[in-house]
Amino acid sequence: MPGFHLLGFIILVAVISAILYIAFFIYTRAFAEMGFSAFDAIIILMLTIIFRYPIYINGTDISNFYLFSYNNWIVCINIGGGVIPIVISLYLMIKRRISPLKILIALVVVSFFAYNVTYPDPREGIVSPFPFWLLPAIVSSVVSAILYVKEQRKAAPAAYISGTLGVLIGADFLHLPELLSYNLNKPVIASIGGANVFDMIYITGILAAFLDGILFVRRRRYSYNEI
Repeated sequence: MPGFHLLGFIILVAVISAILYIAFFIYTRAFAEMGFSAFDAIIILMLTIIFRYPIYINGTDISNFYLFSYNNWIVCINIGGGVIPIVISLYLMIKRRISPLKILIALVVVSFFAYNVTYPDPREGIVSPFPFWLLPAIVSSVVSAILYVKEQRKAAPAAYISGTLGVLIGADFLHLPELLSYNLNKPVIASIGGANVFDMIYITGILAAFLDGILFVRRRRYSYNEI
């Protein structure tokens, strides 16, 4: 029936549009909590997505920085999932005056959980089954909220920093020796911050900052109502 198919198509478009709107709202809200404008958030998103995938110029992949080789493993760091989150984290630490000691505490905790919910696979890289890959985001949000309970404006940036760097350290760097222990018959690229961990790093940072932002917005509203 043509009418039924048209209605189904309209519903599908509406559902997809709603999901995209919610995702965009969460993304921009998370960056707003960290002090970025919507324009900044869009630029960061575009750069992250562009450098997520291999970009070859004159036969050279510029989306991955070469680090070293071991047996048949070629170890690189991905710009979208490794370099950009590190640069943003350093910027936030300086701009928002985030305590290195508190970040260190949060990193230890988040890295521990990130390490234990991931494992190396020579065919797929670093893997984490659903829903366990959401755990680092929740942990970084909770730890940052506790560490900055008296400085609420710093909680979201701290959550992003500890979330992204915690996953990079716990999932990628700490599992790297295990991954490199696999013997390969041909050269394979091991991209830090790339492949499966890219999504985990990106979602962890955004979700952690968003959760802390929502948590403290509600607290501020309650305090205003009490006054």
